[in-house]
Amino acid sequence: MLIRIPRSSDPKPSEITSESQYLSRRDWLRNTGMLGVGLALGSASGSLLAAPSADWRTQLSDKLASRSKIPDTTGDTLTPFEDATRYNNFYEFGTDKSDPVENSRNFRVDPWTVSIEGALNRPLKLNLEDLLKPHALEERIYRFRCVEAWSMVVPWVGFPLADLLKRADPTSSAKFVRFETLVDPERFPAQKFARSTIPWPYEEGLRIDEAMHPLTLMVVGLYGKELLPQNGAPLRLMVPWKYGFKSIKSIVRIELTDTQPDTTWQRLASSEYGFYANVNPDVDHPRWSQKRERRLPNSLWDPNWIPTRRFNGYEDQVASLYSGLNLKTNY
Repeated sequence: MLIRIPRSSDPKPSEITSESQYLSRRDWLRNTGMLGVGLALGSASGSLLAAPSADWRTQLSDKLASRSKIPDTTGDTLTPFEDATRYNNFYEFGTDKSDPVENSRNFRVDPWTVSIEGALNRPLKLNLEDLLKPHALEERIYRFRCVEAWSMVVPWVGFPLADLLKRADPTSSAKFVRFETLVDPERFPAQKFARSTIPWPYEEGLRIDEAMHPLTLMVVGLYGKELLPQNGAPLRLMVPWKYGFKSIKSIVRIELTDTQPDTTWQRLASSEYGFYANVNPDVDHPRWSQKRERRLPNSLWDPNWIPTRRFNGYEDQVASLYSGLNLKTNY
């Protein structure tokens, strides 16, 4: 039995006992005693960003309106906006799929700064306006594949991560890039609990060649609109050939380093969540198969299972990054 995608008249996913719930990270957290206290916050039909500075909002609005639309190469049907913004993993807001949209209604963007540091000739600390200013925005339709075996097709809006990193002028010793999510219990209510879901901050990492790859996107919008809190506002990563947990949300720190960084899910369950996390139907998760996925929207009666593609369908563009690397060992 599968989770039904929540609509306004539907029960929450947490109210349905299903095989996919059992085979999920939420259950792993419960079984290890790390599942946090539920959040008792009012729900909302959608999440609204508290108003950022007028300059930044005006700049983003203008850039979104003039964004270039990269031709769709997926050949897939877009996931409806409602499904893409109401069915999310973002444990800073809670562990149910509906928690991010319900518990982010008071999320504030301002103040927000992003630090870029480490093996660089020009370390940067940028507010949102200065971060965005030199970059033209592109709309790219990417497949998004969760490690839990569900997937979406979303028009993300952003700019290449490589363009941001080049502004900081990486040194030759920069071999990896480490990312960090904001820690602020006032903005992320699930961070308030001493016995929480995961240790904060949420951390992820890429090799430098993965970070500089032209497909790797810094996202500030989706569906032609400003990025919503439940989807990682104001700034998130999108690495379309990797499982979704690699595409870290609400970024405040980027560090270039000569050593492979520890990442959150590696520390919690290294046998289940590897550093590379490339989508691979031939490498199953220890507790479920990765050979197929549930494409949103779907329901109990129409699960919409489709085959999973190697590198999430981007093999032609990225396979050369891993030439000679055993992808079953380096999962």
